[in-house]
Amino acid sequence: MSAANAVTHGAAMDRIYRNQRHFYDLTRKYYLLGRDDLIAGLDAGPGCHVLEIGCGTGRNLIAAARRFPAARFTGIDISHEMLATAGANVGRAGLVDRITLLPGDATAFDGAALSGGTGFDRVFLSYTISMIPDWRAALAQAAAALAPGGRLDLVDFGQQERLPAPFRKALFAWLAKFDVSPRDNLGDAVTQLAASRGLASDWQSTRAGYAWTAQMRRPL
Repeated sequence: MSAANAVTHGAAMDRIYRNQRHFYDLTRKYYLLGRDDLIAGLDAGPGCHVLEIGCGTGRNLIAAARRFPAARFTGIDISHEMLATAGANVGRAGLVDRITLLPGDATAFDGAALSGGTGFDRVFLSYTISMIPDWRAALAQAAAALAPGGRLDLVDFGQQERLPAPFRKALFAWLAKFDVSPRDNLGDAVTQLAASRGLASDWQSTRAGYAWTAQMRRPL
């Protein structure tokens, strides 16, 4: 994403979430399914450095930091409004010494600089790929940020392929109001990117297609 496009996208996210950020977590828990499964599976042991791309309100980072108390966490988001809420939430949780929050474009961040030159042991994206216009570039950046032996995990909206067509139509129409576009070729993109970078990969459709999950793993 160009610098100009990043500014435009950031401003759009600020407009959408300027007010929603105050009740975002109360509403999203009912339909951002699979987030807690992803967090539980991070397996972030002592010394592990974890990056969340598109950290939003900080909800996922706080949950992960509590579950894995010996790991360090960094979150980036293009929305300054969301980062303001995330900072307040992290402060209230008493986790400012373990969670670092920074403004960042998912398609153009410097993973080496953010990680102190080592790369990240875990990188995750939770319902963010469907909100990033140049989502393929975001995937590539996430994969590039992995340390040797590191793993990328993501969960996002699927294509509702085994759910009733009226439900799919209604959900997609509602998501579009928030600039959310489920990616129908996400699985292929993950497989192709992993192959081009020498990474192992997995992709799954879960909950009758409601959510899709994927992993990419960099060898040691």
